[in-house]
Amino acid sequence: MSEILDLVGIFVFALSGALMGVRKRLDVVGMGVLAEMTALGGGVVRDLILNVRPIAFQSLGYVLVPVVATAIVFFWHPHVARVMPAILVLDAAGLGLFCAVGTEKALEYGLNPLHAALLGVATAVGGGMLRDVLAGEIPTLLYDRQLYAVPAMLGSAGMAGLYGFGLHGWPATLAAAVLAFGLRIAAMRRNWRAPLARGLGE
Repeated sequence: MSEILDLVGIFVFALSGALMGVRKRLDVVGMGVLAEMTALGGGVVRDLILNVRPIAFQSLGYVLVPVVATAIVFFWHPHVARVMPAILVLDAAGLGLFCAVGTEKALEYGLNPLHAALLGVATAVGGGMLRDVLAGEIPTLLYDRQLYAVPAMLGSAGMAGLYGFGLHGWPATLAAAVLAFGLRIAAMRRNWRAPLARGLGE
Protein backbone atom coordinates (compact mmCIF):
# COMPACT_ATOMS: atom_id res chain seq x y z
CA MET A 1 0.00 0.00 0.00
CA SER A 2 2.80 2.43 0.89
CA GLU A 3 4.49 1.82 -2.48
CA ILE A 4 1.23 2.55 -4.31
CA LEU A 5 0.87 5.84 -2.42
CA ASP A 6 4.50 6.62 -3.21
CA LEU A 7 3.91 6.04 -6.91
CA VAL A 8 0.79 8.22 -6.90
CA GLY A 9 2.77 11.05 -5.31
CA ILE A 10 5.60 10.53 -7.79
CA PHE A 11 3.13 10.64 -10.70
CA VAL A 12 1.62 13.93 -9.56
CA PHE A 13 5.01 15.54 -8.94
CA ALA A 14 6.17 14.31 -12.35
CA LEU A 15 3.16 15.96 -14.00
CA SER A 16 4.14 19.29 -12.48
CA GLY A 17 7.71 18.85 -13.69
CA ALA A 18 6.63 18.00 -17.23
CA LEU A 19 4.21 20.94 -17.27
CA MET A 20 7.06 23.22 -16.26
CA GLY A 21 8.91 21.87 -19.28
CA VAL A 22 5.98 22.82 -21.52
CA ARG A 23 5.87 26.34 -20.08
CA LYS A 24 9.61 26.69 -20.71
CA ARG A 25 9.19 25.34 -24.27
CA LEU A 26 11.53 22.41 -23.66
CA ASP A 27 11.58 19.37 -25.92
CA VAL A 28 10.42 15.95 -24.76
CA VAL A 29 13.85 15.13 -23.31
CA GLY A 30 13.86 18.29 -21.22
CA MET A 31 10.32 17.57 -20.09
CA GLY A 32 11.34 14.07 -19.03
CA VAL A 33 14.35 15.33 -17.11
CA LEU A 34 12.23 17.85 -15.19
CA ALA A 35 9.58 15.19 -14.51
CA GLU A 36 12.15 12.70 -13.16
CA MET A 37 13.93 15.32 -11.05
CA THR A 38 10.70 16.66 -9.59
CA ALA A 39 9.33 13.23 -8.78
CA LEU A 40 12.45 11.51 -7.47
CA GLY A 41 14.88 14.25 -6.45
CA GLY A 42 13.72 14.67 -2.86
CA GLY A 43 13.74 10.95 -2.10
CA VAL A 44 17.15 10.46 -3.71
CA VAL A 45 18.63 13.32 -1.67
CA ARG A 46 17.12 11.85 1.52
CA ASP A 47 18.49 8.36 0.86
CA LEU A 48 21.96 9.63 -0.05
CA ILE A 49 22.11 11.63 3.19
CA LEU A 50 21.04 8.50 5.07
CA ASN A 51 23.76 6.57 3.22
CA VAL A 52 21.38 3.99 1.76
CA ARG A 53 20.76 3.02 -1.85
CA PRO A 54 17.99 5.29 -3.17
CA ILE A 55 14.67 3.48 -3.46
CA ALA A 56 14.28 4.98 -6.94
CA PHE A 57 17.08 2.64 -8.07
CA GLN A 58 15.52 -0.43 -6.49
CA SER A 59 12.17 -0.44 -8.30
CA LEU A 60 11.58 0.05 -12.03
CA GLY A 61 8.21 1.64 -11.33
CA TYR A 62 9.80 4.65 -9.66
CA VAL A 63 11.58 5.51 -12.91
CA LEU A 64 8.82 4.52 -15.34
CA VAL A 65 5.98 6.46 -13.67
CA PRO A 66 7.58 9.86 -14.47
CA VAL A 67 8.07 8.65 -18.07
CA VAL A 68 4.34 7.91 -18.30
CA ALA A 69 3.52 11.32 -16.81
CA THR A 70 5.82 12.98 -19.36
CA ALA A 71 4.09 11.17 -22.22
CA ILE A 72 0.66 12.26 -20.97
CA VAL A 73 1.73 15.90 -20.71
CA PHE A 74 3.55 15.76 -24.07
CA PHE A 75 0.43 14.68 -25.95
CA TRP A 76 -2.33 16.23 -23.86
CA HIS A 77 -0.83 19.18 -21.96
CA PRO A 78 -3.78 21.54 -22.69
CA HIS A 79 -6.14 19.03 -21.05
CA VAL A 80 -3.75 18.44 -18.13
CA ALA A 81 -3.47 22.20 -17.58
CA ARG A 82 -7.27 22.46 -17.44
CA VAL A 83 -7.46 19.98 -14.55
CA MET A 84 -4.70 21.75 -12.61
CA PRO A 85 -6.99 22.44 -9.60
CA ALA A 86 -7.40 18.68 -9.13
CA ILE A 87 -3.69 18.13 -9.70
CA LEU A 88 -2.87 20.74 -7.05
CA VAL A 89 -5.01 18.85 -4.55
CA LEU A 90 -3.14 15.63 -5.37
CA ASP A 91 0.13 17.56 -5.19
CA ALA A 92 -0.81 18.67 -1.66
CA ALA A 93 -1.47 15.05 -0.78
CA GLY A 94 1.91 14.06 -2.19
CA LEU A 95 3.57 16.85 -0.21
CA GLY A 96 2.00 15.58 3.01
CA LEU A 97 2.85 11.96 2.29
CA PHE A 98 6.47 12.63 1.34
CA CYS A 99 7.24 14.87 4.31
CA ALA A 100 5.80 12.32 6.75
CA VAL A 101 7.45 9.29 5.15
CA GLY A 102 10.76 11.11 4.79
CA THR A 103 10.79 12.15 8.43
CA GLU A 104 9.86 8.68 9.66
CA LYS A 105 12.57 7.03 7.57
CA ALA A 106 15.16 9.48 8.90
CA LEU A 107 14.07 8.75 12.48
CA GLU A 108 14.31 5.02 11.85
CA TYR A 109 17.89 5.52 10.68
CA GLY A 110 18.80 7.21 13.96
CA LEU A 111 18.61 10.93 13.20
CA ASN A 112 17.47 13.21 15.99
CA PRO A 113 13.98 14.74 15.64
CA LEU A 114 15.17 18.12 14.36
CA HIS A 115 17.42 16.69 11.66
CA ALA A 116 14.79 14.10 10.75
CA ALA A 117 12.17 16.83 10.30
CA LEU A 118 14.55 18.83 8.10
CA LEU A 119 15.17 15.74 5.99
CA GLY A 120 11.41 15.19 5.76
CA VAL A 121 11.03 18.68 4.34
CA ALA A 122 13.86 17.99 1.91
CA THR A 123 12.06 14.84 0.78
CA ALA A 124 8.87 16.77 0.12
CA VAL A 125 10.28 19.87 -1.59
CA GLY A 126 13.70 18.74 -2.83
CA GLY A 127 12.42 17.58 -6.19
CA GLY A 128 10.57 20.84 -6.72
CA MET A 129 13.74 22.78 -5.89
CA LEU A 130 15.72 20.82 -8.47
CA ARG A 131 12.95 21.42 -11.03
CA ASP A 132 12.93 25.16 -10.37
CA VAL A 133 16.72 25.49 -10.50
CA LEU A 134 16.93 23.56 -13.78
CA ALA A 135 14.08 25.64 -15.22
CA GLY A 136 15.64 28.93 -14.12
CA GLU A 137 12.98 29.74 -11.52
CA ILE A 138 13.30 30.92 -7.90
CA PRO A 139 12.90 27.72 -5.83
CA THR A 140 9.61 27.53 -3.95
CA LEU A 141 11.46 26.88 -0.70
CA LEU A 142 13.13 30.30 -0.97
CA TYR A 143 10.05 32.16 -2.13
CA ASP A 144 7.30 30.50 -0.16
CA ARG A 145 4.60 33.12 -0.67
CA GLN A 146 2.05 30.35 -1.34
CA LEU A 147 2.91 28.44 1.84
CA TYR A 148 4.25 25.31 0.18
CA ALA A 149 7.25 24.52 2.36
CA VAL A 150 5.59 25.66 5.61
CA PRO A 151 2.96 22.87 5.61
CA ALA A 152 5.77 20.38 4.91
CA MET A 153 7.72 21.76 7.87
CA LEU A 154 4.75 21.44 10.21
CA GLY A 155 3.88 17.98 8.91
CA SER A 156 7.47 16.83 9.42
CA ALA A 157 7.53 18.34 12.92
CA GLY A 158 4.26 16.56 13.68
CA MET A 159 5.71 13.25 12.51
CA ALA A 160 8.81 13.74 14.65
CA GLY A 161 6.64 14.62 17.66
CA LEU A 162 4.43 11.56 17.27
CA TYR A 163 7.48 9.34 16.86
CA GLY A 164 8.96 10.81 20.02
CA PHE A 165 5.80 9.76 21.91
CA GLY A 166 6.21 6.20 20.64
CA LEU A 167 3.60 6.44 17.88
CA HIS A 168 5.01 4.71 14.79
CA GLY A 169 3.66 3.10 11.65
CA TRP A 170 0.93 4.11 9.23
CA PRO A 171 -1.44 5.81 11.76
CA ALA A 172 1.26 8.32 12.74
CA THR A 173 2.36 8.76 9.12
CA LEU A 174 -1.22 9.33 8.02
CA ALA A 175 -1.84 11.86 10.80
CA ALA A 176 1.27 13.89 9.89
CA ALA A 177 0.47 13.68 6.17
CA VAL A 178 -3.10 14.87 6.78
CA LEU A 179 -1.80 17.80 8.84
CA ALA A 180 0.49 18.97 6.02
CA PHE A 181 -2.19 18.30 3.41
CA GLY A 182 -4.84 20.23 5.34
CA LEU A 183 -2.57 23.23 5.85
CA ARG A 184 -1.60 23.30 2.17
CA ILE A 185 -5.24 23.11 1.05
CA ALA A 186 -6.23 25.84 3.53
CA ALA A 187 -3.40 28.04 2.23
CA MET A 188 -4.64 27.60 -1.35
CA ARG A 189 -8.29 28.16 -0.47
CA ARG A 190 -7.72 31.17 1.79
CA ASN A 191 -4.86 32.62 -0.25
CA TRP A 192 -2.50 32.66 2.73
CA ARG A 193 0.90 34.20 2.05
CA ALA A 194 4.17 34.24 3.96
CA PRO A 195 5.15 37.81 4.94
CA LEU A 196 7.80 39.81 3.14
CA ALA A 197 10.54 41.67 4.99
CA ARG A 198 9.26 44.70 6.92
CA GLY A 199 8.75 47.71 4.71
CA LEU A 200 8.39 45.82 1.46
CA GLY A 201 5.06 46.16 -0.33
CA GLU A 202 3.18 43.29 -1.90
